[in-house]
Amino acid sequence: MTPRLSIQSEPFDVAAEIAALTAELGGRAGAIVSFTGLCRDEGGRLAALELEHYPGMAEAEIGRVLAQAAERWPLQGVLAIHRHGLVRPGEGIVLVLAASAHRTAAFEAASFLMDYLKTRAPFWKREHHADGTIGGWVEATEHDAAAAARW
Repeated sequence: MTPRLSIQSEPFDVAAEIAALTAELGGRAGAIVSFTGLCRDEGGRLAALELEHYPGMAEAEIGRVLAQAAERWPLQGVLAIHRHGLVRPGEGIVLVLAASAHRTAAFEAASFLMDYLKTRAPFWKREHHADGTIGGWVEATEHDAAAAARW
């Protein structure tokens, strides 16, 4: 099993990614857990979220964590797609798929990966407000840090 990673500006197709992983596994998995993180409009005040990253560094770091998940849980497939650039409300920012023979490993691996992506992945987020102003860089919340600490 080779973990799959894409950092891209283009939107992703969740159904197509699940179908591709399902076909690749050829019936070996008993569970595929998916998580799709969406851009929120924050009550109508947000026009877009800008995501920046260091190419090369982000892929290496996220690839390392995907490999950790594959070592820690009996996964048959794992994928992470993370967007960069401007993402509008309702659009996907991140997709994580974790496939295993049983649901518990798939759920735990997906949760582990999202906690990492939310708190330690080398991405920077800045809000673009509906009124045309640009906000500051957004930090991970205490809740996000507490969730990641369990791993």
